[in-house]
Amino acid sequence: MLSTSLWTYYTKTAQELSEMLRHASLNHDALETGIKPCQLERCKGTCCYDGVYLSEEEFQKLEQLVAQKHSKLHAYGLHLEEGAFEAVRNRTRQKTKARQVSVDELADDFPEHFSRTRCVFLDAESRCGLQRLAVDEGKHPWFYKPLTCWIHPLVIQSERGGRHVITLVNQDNDPQKKEGYPGYASCTHCGRAEKDGQRACKVLAQEIEHLGALAGRDFLAELQAPKVGFGNLADAYYRES
Repeated sequence: MLSTSLWTYYTKTAQELSEMLRHASLNHDALETGIKPCQLERCKGTCCYDGVYLSEEEFQKLEQLVAQKHSKLHAYGLHLEEGAFEAVRNRTRQKTKARQVSVDELADDFPEHFSRTRCVFLDAESRCGLQRLAVDEGKHPWFYKPLTCWIHPLVIQSERGGRHVITLVNQDNDPQKKEGYPGYASCTHCGRAEKDGQRACKVLAQEIEHLGALAGRDFLAELQAPKVGFGNLADAYYRES
């Protein structure tokens, strides 16, 4: 179940998302957290365990893509005969389906509170079929991937006044945390803090750069800008513009 603060960007159009990011701030301290880069042999796609929620725009595009590229996706070992999507939230939203799997298909330290499932777009080697398709077609690897997938473990949260912040959550402030469920992003292999990890802003440089492109900003440069009071010079400018 998604928290209210996160649900906002799942329902936005690309244009609305771009405008939201234009005025977003960056959580500099959180992006200094030590994490490790994505390693599929280590995590086996743990972050994809329950599929992904889609904006209406993403759903329409992916539904059309699956219909057009069904044979190619099937060749990747993806079995979509029973459908690739399911309606959720009283049938007002869509997400990709997840299938039940055996323990052998999961990471050795798969979080106990995660259900033993995998997104139907993951192949036998935990690779995303949508990403494989894009690469095979000579497109950017994230061309077909939903926003939530390619920005992980980054999250976009609401701030006071309606603005948003791009951040990395931890086990204390994970917005998905509730009784019996310790959290989501902070519990995945690439989202949890690691003592011997590298700075998140470096590990996730490509994701941060792409978010900046959507906003018409250079987020990587802003992360290097000198801090002034509550944030930094670049943040101050975009928060007021």
